Amino acid sequence: MPSALPPLDELLARAHVVSLPLSTRFRGITLREAMILEGPNGATEFSPFTEYEDAEAATWLRAGIEFGWGDEPSPLRRRIPVNATMPAVAPDRVEAVLARYDGCRTVKVKVAERGQSLADDVARVAEVRRLMGPEGRVRLDANAGWNVDEAERAIHALAEFDLEYVEQPCPSVEELAEVRRRVTHMGIPIAADESVRKADDPIAVARADAADLLIVKAQPLGGIHRALAIVREAGLPVTVSSALDTSVGLALGAHLAACVPELPYDCGLGTASLLAADVTDEPLLAHGGSVDVRRVDVSQRMLRDYAAPPERDAWWRDRLTRCYALLSHDEH
Repeated sequence: MPSALPPLDELLARAHVVSLPLSTRFRGITLREAMILEGPNGATEFSPFTEYEDAEAATWLRAGIEFGWGDEPSPLRRRIPVNATMPAVAPDRVEAVLARYDGCRTVKVKVAERGQSLADDVARVAEVRRLMGPEGRVRLDANAGWNVDEAERAIHALAEFDLEYVEQPCPSVEELAEVRRRVTHMGIPIAADESVRKADDPIAVARADAADLLIVKAQPLGGIHRALAIVREAGLPVTVSSALDTSVGLALGAHLAACVPELPYDCGLGTASLLAADVTDEPLLAHGGSVDVRRVDVSQRMLRDYAAPPERDAWWRDRLTRCYALLSHDEH
């Protein structure tokens, strides 16, 4: 973080609220709203999902301010290998989604989607494995959608597709630990996402031996410096991922990934491919399976063309003001 928060008036004066269409339905939405801020370091982002409460959203604002106004640690690498992200689509749409990701050798497949069955998951994962071939890497993300018994049953059903790991099969740390105990003989690692980024104590999952690796995200964890501190304290391997950010937010994630000492897994920073429009003429897309570590220059034309309606613009500005007040209180 900068030594002092920039003035609220400065943030609001440099803020642009956009509503970007998605190429396919994801997380139950077809439009992604985000606030783009322009700081002295360049463009930055504030884009907590709309259902998040202010206390959680304020952490995202802290990250955006740090990237736009604060100091950056020195990067260890200039390109970040990334995975393709497969929404909970029907098998006949899998190939078209994969075509949007150039050269990616890893696919994260969304499973446990509300309203779908385990048979739907099996069909989707089977098609991903068929298209990726035996050398491709396939990981699952359940977004805490199963209970322990459902997770055990699903992992057994999906294990034949040679899984790299299963991300957040259940909501709680205790449930993760139990699932990990039940499937350890299968050699399939368990990753924690929500149990890190939405937890009061992001290290608790590591302390409880409830996961083999952590998913870390720059915005939800409060910025690069805070995320790196969590990585150091947890002492587990990590995957750096995103939260359906614009290319500006993905650039923040790529800068975090560039500073993590070791990156044993492809990162979830290729999700610009899920957007049908972005805020830049040079989106941070995967090329040859990697994205560059670079700042993104926003396009004023794109900001105008995809500007959110006035009532949504006002909603986001009110939200920023409330979250800023929370950060100001923490500073004092």
